[in-house]
Amino acid sequence: MSEKRDDRDGDTGGSNAMWGGRFAEGPSAIMREINASIPFDKALWRQDVAASKAHVAMLAAQGIVSQADAAEISRGLDTVAAEYEANGVPENWDLEDIHMTTESRLAELIGPAAGRLHTARSRNDQVATDFRLWVREAIDQADAGLAELQRALVSRADEHGGSVMPGFTHLQTAQPVTLGHHLMAYYEMVRRDRSRFADARARLNECPLGSAALAGTGFPIDRQATSGALGFDRPTANSLDAVSDRDFALDYLQAAAQCSLHLSRLAEEMILWASQPFGFIRLPDSLSTGSSIMPQKKNPDAAELVRGHAGRIVGCLTSLMVTMKGLPLAYSKDMQDDKPPVFEAAGLLALSIAAMTGMVAESRFDTARMRAAAELGYATATDLADWLVREADIPFREAHHITGAAVKLAEQRGVALDRLSLADLQAIDARIGEGVFAALSVDASVAARASYGGTAPDQVRQRVAEARAALGMEE
Repeated sequence: MSEKRDDRDGDTGGSNAMWGGRFAEGPSAIMREINASIPFDKALWRQDVAASKAHVAMLAAQGIVSQADAAEISRGLDTVAAEYEANGVPENWDLEDIHMTTESRLAELIGPAAGRLHTARSRNDQVATDFRLWVREAIDQADAGLAELQRALVSRADEHGGSVMPGFTHLQTAQPVTLGHHLMAYYEMVRRDRSRFADARARLNECPLGSAALAGTGFPIDRQATSGALGFDRPTANSLDAVSDRDFALDYLQAAAQCSLHLSRLAEEMILWASQPFGFIRLPDSLSTGSSIMPQKKNPDAAELVRGHAGRIVGCLTSLMVTMKGLPLAYSKDMQDDKPPVFEAAGLLALSIAAMTGMVAESRFDTARMRAAAELGYATATDLADWLVREADIPFREAHHITGAAVKLAEQRGVALDRLSLADLQAIDARIGEGVFAALSVDASVAARASYGGTAPDQVRQRVAEARAALGMEE
């Protein structure tokens, strides 16, 4: 005979098994957790308070709420902000998000008047406004950090405008360049990064507040007033677009991703240069670590993490792009997932910028070793070919072939090109004259590259002077 089952225990046990021990309350517990955004959107509290104060001031100016209620609400919001500043934002998941958390606390402080704050707005335009304000600040912080990185690059480039090093293509020695020229290449990358952030900021700077849920509001609000109070250039022109648009977040992430790629490239070069086979650079101890078992090791961990962070930032961009790709107008709950990738990317980018600024500013360059590497790598081979074209009127393709033979001989002898004798060179081609040696040193090579934007020390110093002026750096 089968054992009789207790239906009550059995039903409860079956339900709990389906939801799992963490969700003992069943589906409602799952909904509560998946619906709550307060664990991450509490980061918007400053923007939420600022937007709410601008909104209620406008409501009072338009006669939609009384001046007395508006003043009480504004004072209450100041109190809430002070509490958040001192103690952090409480996480009550039943209140779902920062907007309801703030409004609930306001009601506890000032009573029913708090309910007037949400007149003529929705959480849809509220979060769109708060998020734009947050991203705008993130852009400004990134720009300030990148300006410091540029200053570090320019200062070191100024210091090393004439320091010769090998320039590479395919990670093979190509032609000699100056360290200053190399560092200024990253200055240019960062300059473009700053321009992308500036473009993103310009497009972002329209205010959604007043778009309400999706269709606008019937109250006689003044959207220009709230827009101006919050530092926006203008209100958004379409309420449907205003509440459903996250282009501004994608613009930020695209700029951040491109910037992180540049930081990663610089980090990779420093990792290579700091390795013993290169020995071009000694990274600061403050941005390096040791090995747990190998005492001779000095690991470029900060640079490696910058390189790794680039992948995560690109992943944040991809995440939000995929979230947004198929959403119909207007707001959908998927868009609650817009903030975590932006917050993550902003934190990673700030760390990466700071780390690379420190490495550029504090690293020590072994310029003697750099110069020796340039001299040993036949980096002046192109100068020999150019000399043959200029002085012997030889077509470049033929000059290229002659130079290749000279490099082969130098390799066999184990010497630099300028250490071959005139007889050695003339045995390859009789048209080579004594004057060729003036072109074959690494110093002569870099000095000859005096075209605009070239590596000649005079050109590098001119670019450095222009950059110093652009950045407001004192001479």
